[in-house]
Amino acid sequence: MSVAYKLGDLVWAKMKGFSPWPGRVAVPTPELKPLKKATNIQCIYFFGTNNYAWIEEHNIKPYHEHKEQLIKSSKTAAFKEAVAQIEEYIEHPEKFGDLDEHVRNPEEDFDKLKSEGTEEENTSDEKPAEEEAATPEVKKKSSTPKIRLGISKVKSAKRSSSASIKATPRKKAKPLSRSFTDCDLANEKPSMLNHSFSKKSSLLHRPSNILRPETPPLDLENVSETLLEKNIKASQMKFGFLGLGIMGGGIVKNLLNSGHKVLVWNRTGAKCKDFEKVGATIAVTPCDVVEEADITFSCVADPQAAKEMVFGNCGVLHCPSLEGKGYVEMTSIDADTSHDIVEAISGKGGRYLEAQIQGSKTQAEEGTLIILAAGDRTLFDDCQSCFKAMSKNSFYLGSEIGNASKMNSVLQVVGGVSLAALAEGLALADRAGLSQADLLDVLALTPLASPHLILKGRAMIESSYSTHQPLTHMQKDLKLALGLGDALEQSLPLTATTNEIFKHAKRLGYANHDVAAVYIRARF
Repeated sequence: MSVAYKLGDLVWAKMKGFSPWPGRVAVPTPELKPLKKATNIQCIYFFGTNNYAWIEEHNIKPYHEHKEQLIKSSKTAAFKEAVAQIEEYIEHPEKFGDLDEHVRNPEEDFDKLKSEGTEEENTSDEKPAEEEAATPEVKKKSSTPKIRLGISKVKSAKRSSSASIKATPRKKAKPLSRSFTDCDLANEKPSMLNHSFSKKSSLLHRPSNILRPETPPLDLENVSETLLEKNIKASQMKFGFLGLGIMGGGIVKNLLNSGHKVLVWNRTGAKCKDFEKVGATIAVTPCDVVEEADITFSCVADPQAAKEMVFGNCGVLHCPSLEGKGYVEMTSIDADTSHDIVEAISGKGGRYLEAQIQGSKTQAEEGTLIILAAGDRTLFDDCQSCFKAMSKNSFYLGSEIGNASKMNSVLQVVGGVSLAALAEGLALADRAGLSQADLLDVLALTPLASPHLILKGRAMIESSYSTHQPLTHMQKDLKLALGLGDALEQSLPLTATTNEIFKHAKRLGYANHDVAAVYIRARF
């Protein structure tokens, strides 16, 4: 049974990639273009973010009727604040003033804009509705009505001359109180939308918390086409794996799907259960993994976590004997940490290889990573069937420990600086009133074209920050590169600046978002 929504109705509205969010049926701002030939849509004002979007009615539910069910759909601070704000609005609407103050007659303009969105025909100089996006323009593949996102922008995109609000000077927006006390702008919570800001905006208007879409679960039973094409003959040795995170999970999936025997351990034990269902064996401690496996891989968060796997309680060194056993460190670490680990492993008769990985979650799942290895050559050779399952190429950089870590740091410098430059370029284009989508289309045809940069650029302009490579990991790698530069007395001014940009993005709350979220820091 459909619900007839009217101006002012309180609702739950769901945007693609986000949990249902508390909102209010509202009159769209001048920057939110009327939709052409779109039916069953509503303009929703989102509490906690002060933003507007077109939402299809099948993604809208009455607030009070579904409150008990949907109030548990997210546990983020931004979501809780939005719920608190709508509840405050229910009790004290006078504190919010007129949410539709950007039009002269809300009821009249609300009906007129909805009518325009369903009746207005495309003109010869306009793009079809299914190819048109709000700010910035982003082409979509689907022909179904699209969600339009938009917030205030001084120099807005061209709008239809039939829009009734065009000739209405917009009043200066009154800031909403976030906590409904005397909250200053510096303490504002971030917003879940992305683009366009006033040229007069202050740095105190912090970019808002763009919600991070949930990372799709790993499909362990689906064997990638890339893996099937490799025709791998699995080694008969038994392999251990420490860490089932964003990268580790995809790697282990390919090891299992290629026929390898794998013993797994993860700090959060619940993650191991899914892998057990598809053939992995679960161990209680890292020490147990090393004791039972011939070769053990470690892929954890950072150098400190890598050391804990070896030196910590129930760590590798607690194994009664490491004689002949192999230990492969895949965590992104610095050369000094690698030296500490190799001394401990070799001191007990074990073999050590550092095998740094280049790639993201997608490459880990597809088995198309790049492996940079240094250390024991015999161990590198013994790992070839595994490396073939998890990567498209593996490089042996010599027996000197630290070579792989250093090479990885150099590559991360290039990647990090490039992403920061792309983010600044997109922000500059947006500030200049240019289409960011056009910028990427042009970039793709230039010598600067890179599939990775184009992919991350799309994520930036679509506010799609589902984590493929955590922003915090990039910042960590930049910090390691700076440490290497200090040790070698090599000046790295661009790396230092880029590191500060990523640090700031982390401080704004985007550490666990995808690395593309550095754009949020660049755009203000």
